[in-house]
Amino acid sequence: MSPARRRTTLAILALAVGGFAIGTTEFVTMGLLPQIAEGTGVDIATAGHYVSAYALGVVVGAPLIAVAAAKVPRKGLLMALMGFFAVAHLAILAADSYPTVMAARFLAGLPHGAFFGIGSVVAASLVSHHRRTAAVAAILGGLGVANVVGVPVATLLGQRFSWHLPYVLVGAIAALTVVAIAIFLPHQPPSGEESMRAEMQALRRVQVWLALLVGVVGFGGMFAMYSFITPTMTELAGLDERYIPWVLAAYGIGMVVGMVLSGRIANRVGVLKGIIGALGLIAVLLALFGWAAHTLWLAVVMVFVLGLLPSIVVPLLQTRLMDVAHEGQSLAAALNHSTLNTANALGAWLGSMVLAAGWGYGAPSLVGAGLAVLGVGVAVLSAVLERRSRVVAHGSDRPVDRAAVGAETTNA
Repeated sequence: MSPARRRTTLAILALAVGGFAIGTTEFVTMGLLPQIAEGTGVDIATAGHYVSAYALGVVVGAPLIAVAAAKVPRKGLLMALMGFFAVAHLAILAADSYPTVMAARFLAGLPHGAFFGIGSVVAASLVSHHRRTAAVAAILGGLGVANVVGVPVATLLGQRFSWHLPYVLVGAIAALTVVAIAIFLPHQPPSGEESMRAEMQALRRVQVWLALLVGVVGFGGMFAMYSFITPTMTELAGLDERYIPWVLAAYGIGMVVGMVLSGRIANRVGVLKGIIGALGLIAVLLALFGWAAHTLWLAVVMVFVLGLLPSIVVPLLQTRLMDVAHEGQSLAAALNHSTLNTANALGAWLGSMVLAAGWGYGAPSLVGAGLAVLGVGVAVLSAVLERRSRVVAHGSDRPVDRAAVGAETTNA
């Protein structure tokens, strides 16, 4: 391996460590929901709001930071985001009530989307064009590794010691990420004032909004079920709570496999076709989950697949947004995580609603199946509009800009 390629690998790995920290904090709340609920004096359904609070922080922070910090050098910005992330997690030590935990989780979520969005653009810029999806998947692969190692270990520590401990450890890993980025990531120039205007131009493109909507409704289905994975497995599958970390590890292994497959699927069938196919399988899986969850081994297998399929979609969706956003790639990539966490908040909220209504732990997965079907519908609409724009472009006397195909604007 040449020195230049080794440095690129280490730079991407540094960003992936940040993804590991983010993935651990995002999903460990779901594994420790009973302990956090007891520690803050609320019921399980109300504790689901802690998942939504973090997701809301991502939704708010991603677009604001991506636009407001367009003039900031990307390397320094990524370090600052991880630094804030670390401090927000150490602050959890002072949180012991519903309002304070809600506030701490909201603040912790603010850097999430911007870090992944800007980090994905940086990673894609370090490699050749045909390796972009693989580079993005490597950054997001930190989420998968977090669910294989970070979330199960953190859940175990939270169960045996204190539910605060996992968040403090995440803060320490985030601090190490700042150091790794400082050492290995090459200088990234600021985007500049002109780029700030270009970032906002992405919001005028219909295909950008359709891709974001795919993320909201398509992934809302997965989160409607997974937000309540611990009580679902203990109540429906009869699993002892001590073994929940192993179930979370199965989900994480599925995520890692999905990230690995994502780049290959992009090259084999195309980005948009891959999104449609994976979302359709998610809908089928969620529709069957409530029935399958009564059989323990089958429930664990389906949790593994539930980790695999969405992890195929995320890098594809990230690449899709970067393609259709043109000059506004940083904002669009950050908005991808904003919308995915809108899905997180939406799914957790809808799941808590059907649980509070007394419909049982099989109901959230059925709600999720409906949302996944809507995601397929939006993705198909995007494909139809893209094909129509391609026909119009070929039918005109002007040369076709293949990079712009599918990037419909509201002015079109």
